[in-house]
Amino acid sequence: MADTLAQRYDEVLASVRAVCAEVGRSAEEVRLIAVSKTVGPEAIREAIAAGARDLGENRPDRIVEMAGLFPEQRWHFIGNIQSRRIPDIVGAAALIHSLYQVRHAEKIDAAAAALGKVQDVLIEVNVSGEESKSGVTPKEAQLLVEQCAALPHVRVRGLMTMAPQGDAQRARECFEDLAALAASIRAALPSDKAAAFCELSMGMSEDWPQAIAAGATMIRVGRAIFSDAFSA
Repeated sequence: MADTLAQRYDEVLASVRAVCAEVGRSAEEVRLIAVSKTVGPEAIREAIAAGARDLGENRPDRIVEMAGLFPEQRWHFIGNIQSRRIPDIVGAAALIHSLYQVRHAEKIDAAAAALGKVQDVLIEVNVSGEESKSGVTPKEAQLLVEQCAALPHVRVRGLMTMAPQGDAQRARECFEDLAALAASIRAALPSDKAAAFCELSMGMSEDWPQAIAAGATMIRVGRAIFSDAFSA
């Protein structure tokens, strides 16, 4: 087990490279998002020193605070979207991973317009069908993508999902289903929209190897980096 945060970060990166090589992918195709939601600024500073450039937060207050402290990093919002906090989220996030309601997309569009930016988003899809998870159903995903594509200050970059915990095979199936859904949606988009629709955010500390095997372009890893009780 690695003793320091920097060692754990390096171990995760090495493991990512090894899994990519095993499944015939380039490690450059996979972005590691260090999910810092449980730690303070000092640990985030250590992660940045170790090489982390993409960091994830799941609460509006946190992403605003941490993006303010570390503005050079790319901040990802991975939590539940609260309607009233959308202007704060848009102000801080390079990418919002958890969009699944058109009313939120419209508010994101308005907030981004006020800031003079185009907000990159991912559509959250509940592939597993678990009631405890948010997201549109796979059948609803294409319509939401099309609705977002009509908003001038929202750019849909791809899809996100979370797999059931504790079952590697079921996780792999969920990730493969999301990849197939993304390919189907991309094929139906105009060429300019299809070019931007290239991201698959899937896989966390327990199941990211299965996600990479299924085509993930982003993995969200927290405990394996920030917890000394977790061995990568």
